[in-house]
Amino acid sequence: MIGGLIAAGICALVSFSIDILNGDPVHFAIALGLAVAPVPLLLALVLALDRLEPEPRAQLIFAFAWGAGVAVLFAGLLNTFNLILVTRHIGDAEDARALVATFGAPPVEETLKGLVLLGLLRFRRQELDGPTDGIMYASMVGLGFAMSENVGYYLAQLTHGQPEALAATVAVRGILSPLAHPLFTSLIGMSVAYAALHRGARGYAAIAAGWAGAMVLHGVWNGFASSFGLGGLAIAYVLLMILLVIEIIVIFADRRRMVGLLQYYLPPYERIGVIGQADIAMLSSLQRRRDARAWARLHGGRAAARAMSDFQVAATELGLLHARAARGAIDEASFHAQQRSLIEAMAHARAALPAPGRSGGMWGGSGPAFGVPSGSPPGRPPHPGASGGGFAPPAGGPPGPAPGGPPYPGHAPGAASGWSAGAPPGHGPGQPPNPHRPQPGSPHQPPAQWNPPGPPPGNPPGDPGGWRNPGGSPGVPPQGRYGGPGWTPPGR
Repeated sequence: MIGGLIAAGICALVSFSIDILNGDPVHFAIALGLAVAPVPLLLALVLALDRLEPEPRAQLIFAFAWGAGVAVLFAGLLNTFNLILVTRHIGDAEDARALVATFGAPPVEETLKGLVLLGLLRFRRQELDGPTDGIMYASMVGLGFAMSENVGYYLAQLTHGQPEALAATVAVRGILSPLAHPLFTSLIGMSVAYAALHRGARGYAAIAAGWAGAMVLHGVWNGFASSFGLGGLAIAYVLLMILLVIEIIVIFADRRRMVGLLQYYLPPYERIGVIGQADIAMLSSLQRRRDARAWARLHGGRAAARAMSDFQVAATELGLLHARAARGAIDEASFHAQQRSLIEAMAHARAALPAPGRSGGMWGGSGPAFGVPSGSPPGRPPHPGASGGGFAPPAGGPPGPAPGGPPYPGHAPGAASGWSAGAPPGHGPGQPPNPHRPQPGSPHQPPAQWNPPGPPPGNPPGDPGGWRNPGGSPGVPPQGRYGGPGWTPPGR
């Protein structure tokens, strides 16, 4: 990764050096400032889409650097070469420029941007958990590419002394359509993410379709904008906004799918005391996640807020780890190693949170309380063995309040973490015990065949699986030797 960042940085320096040689250093500084100015806001907007399961920052930075360095440099060289060839062939420089912009530049640029996504598919397939991840990486490489490319466009207008043309170029490229390149390449990103979840011919076909779509849309944008004046630009802009709306819908649908995965795979971990039903409800909503971090900061300061964030990330990754195992994207040894690491991270994060019974606060303000079990003092593991290498489940069920300690907010004395006052869900008056939840006095292990109450939200009956479903029929756990809902949480 470091070597790739260095190579991308060198390519960016070479590209900028070519710009300086073709213009003036002062003009270059102005053009660079204009190109960089909107980038922080655009990055914030893109990263805001990745709040449920944030991608590794190093990989996002690499994608941005690839677009800003490698892709821009080689695209500039190839586009210039194509322009020279076409100009020699047809003899008209303006017509040649329009032809290259419409038919030559899109395949070159989308291919160079898309290579980083193919690299992720080949070497970091496990990071592609759905279309949102593909859109994230594609957007980062697109933002980097657009930033460096804009430097050249702005510098050309400054060099020719055309302030009106510069203002128009900045308005179109920097204000009206700063997301054009991210949107084009996102078609490749979504198709590559689909291929990460669906091996074989379907995955290859999806990549080919996404790549073709990105090139065609890019060509339509360039062609309409360069050949049909303001009216053509307006039509191309409408198409771009339609694509933006579609991708936003895809992102929200994928977020709902991911919440379903968490609700599907995390409940068995209630048996070893690292998570409760209230915690899973908190993880299912971005607003509740924010409320939980605010609660932690209010009662424990920055360290507690950081611990809450760490818990949320680790729990989300744990649910997605099971989804990867269910689709065969990770081997059994790696699954168990990552599972144990994530459980330890969750336990240590919980230990750093303030005890709700002592602070008197609740993370949601009015809902079930989050946090370590009642009576667990801050800085102590929630159950014996949590701070060591193993995780022995607490005897007799999840830990409750310490003798004589204050009850967990919203719970009757002795109630398990995450449950409301009274009996566990499905075990109320007149109801038989729920075999899918630990019962008083029962062994602290999941049942041999644990079945969730149904598929993740949003799956119609008979849905074959895919991005919206961990696989299999509704109510039936995915098949596999490990990682499915029928597994037994580690006993140590």
